[in-house]
Amino acid sequence: MRFERERLLECLRVERWADELAGQDFDTADALVEAGMQAATPLTEAEVDEALAAHPRIGDKAEGDGAEAAFSRAEQASSDDPDEQLEAHLRQGNEKYEAQFGRVFLIRAAGRDRRAILEELSRRLMNDPGVETDEVAEQLREIAALRLKQIWEDA
Repeated sequence: MRFERERLLECLRVERWADELAGQDFDTADALVEAGMQAATPLTEAEVDEALAAHPRIGDKAEGDGAEAAFSRAEQASSDDPDEQLEAHLRQGNEKYEAQFGRVFLIRAAGRDRRAILEELSRRLMNDPGVETDEVAEQLREIAALRLKQIWEDA
């Protein structure tokens, strides 16, 4: 199965990565994911920033009705929590992270509740910038893997 470049960019908005995968034939979802992870390892700091431009702040709902926004809303659904205190802590953590690292906090939210996300945010605030860039790149790969599996299932 082949995927068009635009469909791949919905999984990871990195032009080089999508160009590398577009037009290739994949026999299985696992083969697609494996090729996607190889092409995304490593991601440069510029590519991390490129990909982050397509991700809303954790806790915010993605705007629009495109595939990327739909993926984001579904991935963050498990972190929805009516606890106003948790919401306030997440907002404060996001602001601190953005001030410290100059980018939005990104985490694979799928399967994590808000408390787990906050714990991870607190831990990552202790990282130096290089380590944090590597962690963000890993989170982007995890998100891309989930999305690649989804586009395979949707095809």
